[in-house]
Amino acid sequence: MGKIVISETVSLDGVFQDPVGAGGFRFAGWFDQLTGADREAWAKVEFEEAMGAEALLMGRRTYEWLVARGWASRSGDWPDRLRALPKYVVSSTLEDPAWANSTVLRGDVMDEVAELKKQVDGEIVVYGSGQLVLPLIEHDLFDELRLMICPFALGEGERLIGRIGDRKSLRLAAGRTVGDSLVCLTYQPGASA
Repeated sequence: MGKIVISETVSLDGVFQDPVGAGGFRFAGWFDQLTGADREAWAKVEFEEAMGAEALLMGRRTYEWLVARGWASRSGDWPDRLRALPKYVVSSTLEDPAWANSTVLRGDVMDEVAELKKQVDGEIVVYGSGQLVLPLIEHDLFDELRLMICPFALGEGERLIGRIGDRKSLRLAAGRTVGDSLVCLTYQPGASA
């Protein structure tokens, strides 16, 4: 049985909107504030996560953004790993996926993800994909929420779980410092201990 792992990089106040400056958000590109040891440590954690994944799940915009940034054709261990992984893209409009090993999921999102969990044995990692992450959280269709928290607050912007319709209880499963000033927290659904 598959395990849905939502993996997001967020600001201290939970903003995940436009970390690399692709969209017109006032603080677009906020991730670029990370430098040196923090950026290298972040990349190491993300690479290790990709190595432990059995598949990727994402929305169309995240998928197209990764393809446009060359992840489908870059060389190196990390891009090679992402290229080799099965990629499942939730979209009603994507016609011809350009990245190797990509499958478009067109039906009801909750049904498609539930079926995917039955088909894949291991971690199915979700990157970005704000429009997909919200229903996964609201319908309790995730097994872990991994947050890489950057050491700055933005004060505005779209928050990862700022739009859910009801309260959710999560249990802290793990926490660690990454680099000099990042924190990686792993939560699982369920009441706190």
